[in-house]
Amino acid sequence: MTGLMDTPKPITVPTVAKSSPAHAGLEDTVAGESSICFIDGHRSRLIYRGYSIDDLAKSATFEEVAYLLLFKKLPAQSELKSFSDQLKSQRALPNQFIERMSSIPKELHPMSVLRTLVSALSFYDPDAELMNHDSNLKRAVRVIAQAPAVIAAWDRVRKGKKTVDPRSDLNHAANFLWMLHGKEPDALFSQAMELYLVLLADHELNASTFACRVTASTLSDYYSGMTSAIGALKGPLHGGANEQVLKMILEVGEVSHVEEYLKKAFAEKKKIMGFGHRVYKVMDPRSPLLKEMSEKICVKPGNENLFQITEKIEEIVCSVKKLPSNVDFFSATLLYSLGIPVDLFTPMFVLSRISGWSAHYLEQISDNRLLRPRAEYTGALDLPFIPLENR
Repeated sequence: MTGLMDTPKPITVPTVAKSSPAHAGLEDTVAGESSICFIDGHRSRLIYRGYSIDDLAKSATFEEVAYLLLFKKLPAQSELKSFSDQLKSQRALPNQFIERMSSIPKELHPMSVLRTLVSALSFYDPDAELMNHDSNLKRAVRVIAQAPAVIAAWDRVRKGKKTVDPRSDLNHAANFLWMLHGKEPDALFSQAMELYLVLLADHELNASTFACRVTASTLSDYYSGMTSAIGALKGPLHGGANEQVLKMILEVGEVSHVEEYLKKAFAEKKKIMGFGHRVYKVMDPRSPLLKEMSEKICVKPGNENLFQITEKIEEIVCSVKKLPSNVDFFSATLLYSLGIPVDLFTPMFVLSRISGWSAHYLEQISDNRLLRPRAEYTGALDLPFIPLENR
């Protein structure tokens, strides 16, 4: 007979059954259904609600694309006018909101500031907690309209400049350049800004969009969804890549230095930002469109040398590493030549992508189920508890 004081038998830890191998970083894991955006990574295609990015980039304005994402169709002429008028009527920020900016430390990274300011827009929305579709749609239009003003106003406030009021005679892209620089935007520059906004409006379940949808799935408010997305975008592996690309280009300095710079970088196994993509197995379809526009834009402020450096880097990295450039690579020289401060590059991403995030927020809550995945547990099991005095 076994007594109560006998030495206990060793505990056998059971093996946990694995239903399937975990996909690191959720790579190639389908997490839900969506009719907003389709990426065909093997054939270099990006589709917004059925329309090719090539066609949209060539023929559509950002307002048309934002309407398409929100309302699931391209607008008729009268619908586009009404939508554009709504955007124009809501561009201005409350005076109290702008006054709050003066108390923010000027040395903070703009993404940290933007994360807080977009959240703070809810303070001036009396219906911020209403969760019906119409209220959220109206809210999305307002925030898409105000995002350019928030970014431009902060840049001017931190530099001790007077903020610039929006203009109703300019489209979304041109008005942003006007509010940022305080001068009449060049037609080609406005065209380049338009292209950038169209190309980055949505990109399926990237990290920031997924973060937005997770927040939406809890039935949290619209502003929380946008703030979650901005927080995810702030990370250098997502939204900050083109900022790092520009820093690299400026560090290289001359076309003649490219080979030496890359040879050293390859030897040190340094990551070259702006190349390769988790989803695209061949070329990112947005990259050649940005490259073409970047070449045109770089001539205006005398940045031909910067474009030549990017071309040479692309040539060598594609040849040696077999990696094509992605959307971040040529967008760096494009934004820089538009006079966008380097630390505003990621906020530029927000300026465009907030339209896609809004569409995903609306889609998530329209047929919602709380996003609650499981993890494959790899820790210990059934460890005997040791009293504190014996540890």
